[in-house]
Amino acid sequence: MKLITAVIRPEKLEDVRRAVAHAYVTGMTVTEVLGFGRQRGHDKLYRGAEYRIEFRPKFVLEMAVRARDVDAVIAAILRAAATGEVGDGKILVSPLENVVRIRTGEQGPDAL
Repeated sequence: MKLITAVIRPEKLEDVRRAVAHAYVTGMTVTEVLGFGRQRGHDKLYRGAEYRIEFRPKFVLEMAVRARDVDAVIAAILRAAATGEVGDGKILVSPLENVVRIRTGEQGPDAL
């Protein structure tokens, strides 16, 4: 089992949700976050005053999937989230030692 964590642009959330639903993802957790990557931040002009925005709004999606489904899920996220511009985000894949469904006590892949 693997934990896929994707950091994406807020406007791509619905596209990614639809895409991964067709790629063996049965559930996901979404968190609204602020952060920065290589772009660091940018300057904005508002009513004649210049100010700097250090953090960009993003969504972090977390999905537990079977190891055999990882490539399909990554491909679905890439198709749905990519704009070709700086700040599209990242996909992180981590090993997942165990999963336990609280309601039934099921463990491992059966709990997904």
